[in-house]
Amino acid sequence: MIRALRAQVYTGFPHMKVSTLRAISPADGRYADKVNSLRDIFSEYGLIRYRVLVEVRWLQFLADEPDITELGPLSSVMKDLLNNIVDEFSPDDAERVKKIEATTNHDVKAVEYFIREKLGDGPETQPLKDFLHFSCTSEDINNLSYALMLRSARSEVLAPQMRELRNKLKGMAHDHAGLAMLSRTHGQTASPTTLGKELANVVARLARIEKQFAAVEILGKFNGAVGNYNAHAVTYPDIDWPSLSHRFVESLGLQPNPYTTQIEPHDWTAEYCHALVRYNTVLIDFSRDVWGYVSLGYFKQRVAKDEVGSSTMPHKVNPIDFENAEGNLGMANALLSHFAEKLPISRWQRDLTDSTVQRNLGVAAAYLVIALQSLLKGVGKLQVNEAAIHADVSEAWEVLAEAVQTVMRRYGIPNPYEKLKALTRGQAVTREVLLEFVETLEIPDAEKARLLKLTPETYIGLATEQARDI
Repeated sequence: MIRALRAQVYTGFPHMKVSTLRAISPADGRYADKVNSLRDIFSEYGLIRYRVLVEVRWLQFLADEPDITELGPLSSVMKDLLNNIVDEFSPDDAERVKKIEATTNHDVKAVEYFIREKLGDGPETQPLKDFLHFSCTSEDINNLSYALMLRSARSEVLAPQMRELRNKLKGMAHDHAGLAMLSRTHGQTASPTTLGKELANVVARLARIEKQFAAVEILGKFNGAVGNYNAHAVTYPDIDWPSLSHRFVESLGLQPNPYTTQIEPHDWTAEYCHALVRYNTVLIDFSRDVWGYVSLGYFKQRVAKDEVGSSTMPHKVNPIDFENAEGNLGMANALLSHFAEKLPISRWQRDLTDSTVQRNLGVAAAYLVIALQSLLKGVGKLQVNEAAIHADVSEAWEVLAEAVQTVMRRYGIPNPYEKLKALTRGQAVTREVLLEFVETLEIPDAEKARLLKLTPETYIGLATEQARDI
């Protein structure tokens, strides 16, 4: 069982613990409680835990291979011992790895030495120690560890929170499917829609990108120092190492990448990050739109009794959740864009610029989770002001110009657009003005009657059906 780390402090080790008030990053300071779900995944502890898992599973995998006779089948005692190293891995164990690293000055080698310690000195353990880290380069361990890390983040944290937000918006779309609302294109009054359809648009965009994000293949390489199985083939020349390596990567729930240098080229990581950038961009768009609708009075916000909106103006209730989300989504995108641009680039067979950057993957995820939490909170506080929405759309009779001129086109009345332009542009268009114009049209009586009954609130096309179908 993985022990949860304390939320009120930085997730490091005892000599590194820092009060949230002294944290450099707001992710571990002001917003620390919002990112607890990420700590066991992206922290130093999490990375070490994934490294231990990969090293142990590789050792077990080799022991199950009949062609590697020097290891042979593991006894039940040794199976349990190895499984316990993974299953019972704790922050104290991570502390021990860090202490070893202080001597080795190599983080992956420290993991190997830690596992050696855990194996102890029994008659069955020496062959296992000899095959620890067999034919591996550090990147074999690291790339799989980061792959497992990002897979866990996607399945355990990001996807569920994405789904929760989308479902909330979907529910609102259904609840307000028929609530007529004035549209604005270029900031000007435009053909009406419904509040539900506006929200359905966001839901559809999010659903599409969530599907793309879920479909990103998480790849792993396990082919040695420069990707050619050099050490593997010289030691056991008769083994089909590509096949064995692929089976091992697949056993971890990852897709094998057969062609690499020393490093997995991180193209899939770029795809992962790009998908999140696009997702975040939709939410930035949504946050700004809601901000605008709050400004127009379309939405009110529930507030706690003692909550302060402004330090000087008592009447204000600011849309801070949506502002917070917009800012944090931008921070996430800045990092994610850098990851996507930088990680696929490496000098020759490898350099360490990738590992330096990868250590910040959790920071980007943290900003996204903070934003998602803010949006979930903000959406939960929204109250639809139907009266304000109704008042806005009901007075916008000019928007029916589109409807009238389109019907005129059907029945061959010359210059319909120009006639409605002259009637409405720069003019105060009232119900009376529009109805008087419709009465003059030489169109079938049934069509004229239909136009005379039309109001801005009923001129919503199929918006209601579209909102309900999302």
